[in-house]
Amino acid sequence: MIPGLKLMAVLAHPDDESLGVGGALAKYAAEGIETSLVTATRGDAGRFHALREGAEHPGREGLGRIREGELRAAANVLGVRDLSVLDYKDGQLDQVDPRPAISAIAEHIRRVRPHVVVTFPPDGAYGHPDHIAICQFTTAAIVAAADPAHDGGHGSPHAVAKLYYMVASESLASAYQAAFKKLISKVDGIEREGVAWPEWEITTWVDARSHWETVWRAVLCHESQVSVFENLKKLTPEQHQALWGTQQFYRVLSTVNGGRRREDDLFEGLRG
Repeated sequence: MIPGLKLMAVLAHPDDESLGVGGALAKYAAEGIETSLVTATRGDAGRFHALREGAEHPGREGLGRIREGELRAAANVLGVRDLSVLDYKDGQLDQVDPRPAISAIAEHIRRVRPHVVVTFPPDGAYGHPDHIAICQFTTAAIVAAADPAHDGGHGSPHAVAKLYYMVASESLASAYQAAFKKLISKVDGIEREGVAWPEWEITTWVDARSHWETVWRAVLCHESQVSVFENLKKLTPEQHQALWGTQQFYRVLSTVNGGRRREDDLFEGLRG
């Protein structure tokens, strides 16, 4: 086993970490694996639902500060040791110059030196442009971080051993739809809807059921988004466990293992 194993999640918005990969972050942090998180935006274009009647919208800058605070609280609950927030505008990530964005992520990869990185899939889960952008930037940053010729950022080259995209089977996608709502992004007048992954295509299923309560506490940290989570409060413990305890991934690359046998561990091939 490689000592000091490290997991990094690179995501677009506050609450992506809890709703998307909270189970994996909580599970591996509890095992003593060092977990880190890079979040591209502060979520300043997100919803704002006041916790007290009559409160006014704080404006984009104010909401960004609120959501960053919520992100930091959630990361602390999940056991994330290292949190970095990039200074990109929510809803505009796909419009930025990709070169500095890739370099910024590569710099954090070189600084933290994770063995495993997780991010959104190429379709952004449900077509969200920010999610798609962070997938593309992260994938490119892994190549850049390992390249001695890449001069963006600081630190010596670092080769990530494994890259994963977080995905959902039909059953997991249906559970999310039932708990939240129909997940749709409307882009350029076209509605984009999430598509479940065939089970044969999902390479990795991580069992995080024993950590569902930790994930739920992290989700509740995102208070400014509270109306989105109202239906979640009505779920039974069994439904919560199924929702937060099932973590599914597609193994994009690995320098330490392969084959069609399904993994149950993001660190397979690294533990010995």
